Amino acid sequence: MDMSEVDLGGTGTPVRWAELTWPESGSAAAALDAVIIPVGATEQHGPHLPLNVDSLICEAVALEVSALTGVPVVPTLTYGVSASHGDFAGTVALRPETLIAVVEDVVDSLHASGIRQFVLLNGHIWNNGSLDVSAEKLRVRHRDSRVRALGYVTMYPGPEVDGHVTYGRALMHANYFETSVMLHLHPSLVRMDRATSHRDVDSFWDYRMDQVSSTGVWGRDVSEANAEHGKAEFERCVLTTARAVAAAVREPWPTPTHRP
Repeated sequence: MDMSEVDLGGTGTPVRWAELTWPESGSAAAALDAVIIPVGATEQHGPHLPLNVDSLICEAVALEVSALTGVPVVPTLTYGVSASHGDFAGTVALRPETLIAVVEDVVDSLHASGIRQFVLLNGHIWNNGSLDVSAEKLRVRHRDSRVRALGYVTMYPGPEVDGHVTYGRALMHANYFETSVMLHLHPSLVRMDRATSHRDVDSFWDYRMDQVSSTGVWGRDVSEANAEHGKAEFERCVLTTARAVAAAVREPWPTPTHRP
């Protein structure tokens, strides 16, 4: 896939909010009236991947989406709802209530700068509940704004994700998918000589990771992960998300048909 041939309104260079001056941020706010807020995590990812996998992948997707669409990206929130990893070392977790409050404060600040459209781009599945609550609260608080929480694979249908996962409702953690994407994005951070697999199993309940995996890995065939596969998966995540965001920021506001 040649991203340079995709025309969704961007310049090919990501717009990094934190690197703008305050007058430039005002101009960026006026241009598209939207920002992407990447939300990741700092948590164990098995013996072969670094703690910041979710933040690194989510930020990389956000920046490529920005390059394609022109929508600015604010600094990644690198802590998430991760306490359910249990006793594995290294994880730094926020309570769900804390993440909700942090996202509210970030959006309130950006709203004061003139932004009215907010894409909460999630890189860690257990952030979902908090981000959905944040979006609901912010839609009520700022009636002139639009807020959407989505994962970087949300616009990339689940059945198309080749994560070598059979069960676990497509739960992916330090598995074939994430390892392949990391081999594409940050190969120097991947210790393939330490890669292990864990057979995913079917279950009704969600468990702490240390209750279902002795290594912190969920998924099989991790040793088969490769950069070529990671590149293909990453680029489809970027393109499907970019197309959705490009359309979203230009979506007409609804006209109420009835107001009491």
